[in-house]
Amino acid sequence: MCIALISTAHPEYSLIVIDNRDEFLRRPTSSPDWWPEPASHVLGSRDLARATHGTWMGVTKQGKLAVLTNYREDKCAQAVGVHSRGRIVNSWLTSPPSEGQTTHSFVQEMVASPEAKQVGGFSLVCGRVNEPLAIVSNRSSDMDQITWVATEKNQTRGLSNTSVDDRTWPKILDGEKFMKLAIEEHVQAQEDEETLLQRLLGVLSKDTLPRLPEGTSVETYIQHLRKSIFVPVIGAEDDVNQAAEDVAAARVEDEIKQPQVKGPLDQNYSSGPYGTQKQTIILARPDGRLRYFERTLYDNDAKAVPIGQGDRSFEFHVEQ
Repeated sequence: MCIALISTAHPEYSLIVIDNRDEFLRRPTSSPDWWPEPASHVLGSRDLARATHGTWMGVTKQGKLAVLTNYREDKCAQAVGVHSRGRIVNSWLTSPPSEGQTTHSFVQEMVASPEAKQVGGFSLVCGRVNEPLAIVSNRSSDMDQITWVATEKNQTRGLSNTSVDDRTWPKILDGEKFMKLAIEEHVQAQEDEETLLQRLLGVLSKDTLPRLPEGTSVETYIQHLRKSIFVPVIGAEDDVNQAAEDVAAARVEDEIKQPQVKGPLDQNYSSGPYGTQKQTIILARPDGRLRYFERTLYDNDAKAVPIGQGDRSFEFHVEQ
């Protein structure tokens, strides 16, 4: 269960976004980079398990930002949709800069979109740096159900795999508390940006997950994942979710019938070891300077990447 934390509490940064991607570790994922044409203005990692090659978090040279968290379901199979959630994120990030689409108009279209209802449940944070960000769910039925964040200074808001109004999850409340503390301590100590990154990585690495007997399945752990910001490796190598396998097979059959879908047919990766796979931090300054940092913790063979060896960092100024 992923977590995203959004803050405007640092006096030197107009926006800070940090994110843990929790996933089945064998799910193929790219390293972060600028995307190929015609989306060369987009920066982020990509999910390679589905033909869409969507992302859960990305930014653009024009300052667009998107962060997606899946909606919590009681079983892994219920979280799998006919279409990839990455399509929704891609539709915001990859639209041509010349179109100048506003956050409000995009959200309005998404709320009314039948396609958005055909993916697994999600919440999407979208907007532009230095502007208010919208949090929209495909469970939303009208614009009155959209939450806006980063609307003023000194706000910190967490989002995980539940509705944005659910304030019962310990990982969300802990995340907000520890992020505020990390920012406060950084400001008081007058530390540099590298130290801020380390403090924020420390927040993303806080592990309070209850330990169940060895070999406990991911399905059994699901109700406990809301208790920890960081998820250590859980689930066994041969932990197979047959229900998710069945849903994935049906999804592939559906996509075979759709000629507009290009690329290799999807496979199901809802089995095997699970945990926090990537940690991402976005730092935006009022002058338009943006830094995108991502740490990869496990490769696509579920092998641990030594700390630091999977780090990628990008800096650029948002185009006006």
